[in-house]
Amino acid sequence: MVTSSFLTFVAVFALITLQVGTQDSFMAAVYEHAVILPNRTKTPVSQEDALNLMNKNIDILERAIKQAAEQGARIIVTPEDALYGWEFTRETVFPYLEDIPDPQVNWIPCQDSHRFGHTPVQARLSCLAKNNSIYVLANLGDKKPCNSRHSACPPNGYFQYNTNVVYNPEGKLVARYHKYHLYSEPQFDVPEKPELVTFNTTFGRFGIFTCFDILFYDPAVTLVKDFHVDTILFPTAWMNVLPLLTAIEFHSAWAMGMGVNLLAANIHRVSLNMTGSGIYTPNGSKVYHYDMKTESGKLLLSEVDSHPLSSLAHPTAVNWSAYATTIKPFPVQKSTFRGFISRDEFNFTELFENAGNLTVCQKELCCHLSYRMLQKEENEVYVLGAFTGLHGRRKREYWQVCTMLKCKTTNWTTCGRPVETASTRFEMFSLSGTFGTKYVFPEVLLTEIHLSPGKFEVLKDGRLVNKNGSAGPILTVSLFGRWYTKDSFYSSSGTSNSAITYLLIFILLMIIALQNIVLV
Repeated sequence: MVTSSFLTFVAVFALITLQVGTQDSFMAAVYEHAVILPNRTKTPVSQEDALNLMNKNIDILERAIKQAAEQGARIIVTPEDALYGWEFTRETVFPYLEDIPDPQVNWIPCQDSHRFGHTPVQARLSCLAKNNSIYVLANLGDKKPCNSRHSACPPNGYFQYNTNVVYNPEGKLVARYHKYHLYSEPQFDVPEKPELVTFNTTFGRFGIFTCFDILFYDPAVTLVKDFHVDTILFPTAWMNVLPLLTAIEFHSAWAMGMGVNLLAANIHRVSLNMTGSGIYTPNGSKVYHYDMKTESGKLLLSEVDSHPLSSLAHPTAVNWSAYATTIKPFPVQKSTFRGFISRDEFNFTELFENAGNLTVCQKELCCHLSYRMLQKEENEVYVLGAFTGLHGRRKREYWQVCTMLKCKTTNWTTCGRPVETASTRFEMFSLSGTFGTKYVFPEVLLTEIHLSPGKFEVLKDGRLVNKNGSAGPILTVSLFGRWYTKDSFYSSSGTSNSAITYLLIFILLMIIALQNIVLV
């Protein structure tokens, strides 16, 4: 019988083996792209017209890729929908799609562009990676023929997938990922199961998922928890939703909560509240971009640790409910009231004084706040809020949220509505909650939609606290929890079991290899 200590030893040995000969850090790049959109049409354009539009967008991406490579970047991420946009039916998107093979075919499209049919986009992307000696992630559409007599096969005889591809510095296709959690994307199909896609480099192990995937257990959490990736490549077309789900706010919080690097590239489309890209680490944002004033794209670069989980700078594991469950709740104010963030009903209580200790609860979740303002602005109202339950109109994802936020006006009915500016500064804050989940993401958002790197930290007992004095005026301070096992469609056990199966197979192979060494 294989003991648990031996399994741990083998798993650690595997990670050490992967890191032998790797580099301690690398230069990363992401590009926020102002996509050129096609004209709206109810009928499909020709394949030639589709390619012409995609080449116009790739022309822009090419300049960003070259610039990133010239500045030493080893890898660059471009956004979801960057080649042709998002407003399609199944029929109108079809001319933009190519057949993208499994990377196991060992293919360099730049050198053999006709091996898998008509693949000019893949060939050009491959050449961009090869000619600039850089890893390139791009997002495009994949089409896979199926038997139309099969019940699951769409009427046109093709499955259509929202797809990420990665080419290495030799132009070789090394990764392909089909997005699983679609968000208002009728032009694409959902894969049969979540794909767990990783690839190794000399500067760490990488995982891939897309946009809405980040809010779910599979593939996002599984890649970190079971596949031990160092860095996530994250193309997105993210519409910002205040106060909790702006791109820079949540993506930086996810990287911190999961203990990995996240390279996030967003579309730039001001009219749809699309902006917000960044290079995020477990210790905060390295660089980020949020711009609702111009129509221009933006290239971001930063040096990051190759293996953040083993970095001495990374904090030890957090017990998110340790502090909140051991203290006596602060007196609950009589003025607790109900309000909404989007469609979620929160329990709120106002921060009446310049300083104080407050508790607000909803069902099993109690949120505790200690705070001290530098000066309370008379025309600004802040509240402490708690929510636990299935989120939004669809009631699919189970959230647990503790948040201190500024209300839009002094009227309580505006608490939870989007607000972008604030004047009140906090000398001290400490936020905690009695979370039932270990997946909690710490958010701090300042006035005019800015992050606060280096100005807050998470303690081992689950408190989110400020440090190094006062930051700028605060919009929100939040602990955003995801209780995946309470989702209304939770199904992570299947893919988690797959991950365990892969690990057991690896362990058996290691045992056989060790036995062979002994025999020799």
